[in-house]
Amino acid sequence: MAEQALYSGPAVRRLRKRLGLTQAAMAQRLGISPTYLNLIERNQRPLSARVLLSLTGDFDLDPRALGHASEIGGVDGLARRFADRRFAQFGIDREEIVELLSAAPQAAAAFAALYDAAGEGADAAGGLSGGPASPLVTSRREIERWNNHFADLDHAAEALADELRLSRGELAPALAERLRERHQLTVRVLPQEVMPDALRRLDLHARQVQLSEMLGPSARTFQVALQIARLEARDEIAGIVAGSNLADEAARRFFERHLLAYFAAALLMPYRRFLRACEATGYDLDILRHRFGVSFEQLAHRLTTLQRVGERGLPFFMARFDQAGQISKRFAGASGATFLEGEASCPLWKVHQVFARPDDTLVQPVRVDGVTAGPTHWLTISRRTLGGPAGQAQFAVVLGLEARLAEQCAFARGVTLRADEAMMIGQGCSQCRVAGCAQRALPPRGAQLQFTSGEQWLSPFRFA
Repeated sequence: MAEQALYSGPAVRRLRKRLGLTQAAMAQRLGISPTYLNLIERNQRPLSARVLLSLTGDFDLDPRALGHASEIGGVDGLARRFADRRFAQFGIDREEIVELLSAAPQAAAAFAALYDAAGEGADAAGGLSGGPASPLVTSRREIERWNNHFADLDHAAEALADELRLSRGELAPALAERLRERHQLTVRVLPQEVMPDALRRLDLHARQVQLSEMLGPSARTFQVALQIARLEARDEIAGIVAGSNLADEAARRFFERHLLAYFAAALLMPYRRFLRACEATGYDLDILRHRFGVSFEQLAHRLTTLQRVGERGLPFFMARFDQAGQISKRFAGASGATFLEGEASCPLWKVHQVFARPDDTLVQPVRVDGVTAGPTHWLTISRRTLGGPAGQAQFAVVLGLEARLAEQCAFARGVTLRADEAMMIGQGCSQCRVAGCAQRALPPRGAQLQFTSGEQWLSPFRFA
């Protein structure tokens, strides 16, 4: 995948002004002409490798300051904020967001800070008055800022996985042996009546990691990996959490919990080995689940993380719904998906059908109505999963990949990827303006409703 040229004119201009240099003086120090520096500052020329080295070396500039406002998640992070229904009337598209970040990154960061502090989901009449964002949302914003890729954790988990594989052919016994040798802990499976409300428990008095008997094989292995993450990756994880500047303690705990699960998944599916398997199988989900001994949900999580520099995988998103249609997990990764931001979904999306078809994997091309700041045409794959100690909780997990990238994938075989043949879905009825939908439960917010006598319409609402 080709890397984009780096346009960072405003950052260069701020550096020059902070140093009190004229364009001529700075150009001389960089070894370029004042005209060329002027074009760089106006984003009409990208930074060459030589100029970038001079800026970071001679001027001691942090290269992270040259990116598209990485502290707010770049283009994707800002696009997800502008996807809020309160801004729908403005029709802000991705090109405008790129221009805003390029020309005025500090103004974009100020907007993001105001939006995050004000909260989400306020009524349109109330402006930015929704109250502070919840700790869960704040934590998710931090995950989005990283595109759900934490390189240091991946490298540490990969090194540990390679070390374990040197002596063991199966990862599960190797993980148990690691706990025994390194931490003097044994793994013990206990009856459900002993652990009715817990999946895993660390009993330091008995020197045991205790697991519920109701966990399946993949879940047991993941829980052991999670315990190893708590014991051996705590310093790396603590450093990432400390650098997040999350003020809310609950948000910090949610973020820490995500990083622990990230390390555990990276231990079960080491980055380079996993990516090679994805590419060799055409991202065949069934083969990958069996090869790495993981569940569909664990696999879906991992597929959203493949953004290592120089070794990038396809950019998936994933979400998890309950039977009431509520979203309990959502990770956009580097996919650019913005339509998952709302709390409502579309009944025409097959993800909601998996509860009636628990043994099927449902593949569906969709186009999303009303999206201006991100891709609209996706290929989605949905499957039912079970959760809880006894598997009594049911969820629908959906993976999504932009349709233009899906041709190389095994699950796209026999599926038309023509945009005009994809199912049109909305972002919840109140935000959807697709006319004539028999499933519509609410009129679009702000729409002018039409009424006539003596005529029965397909949809219960007709609007201008």
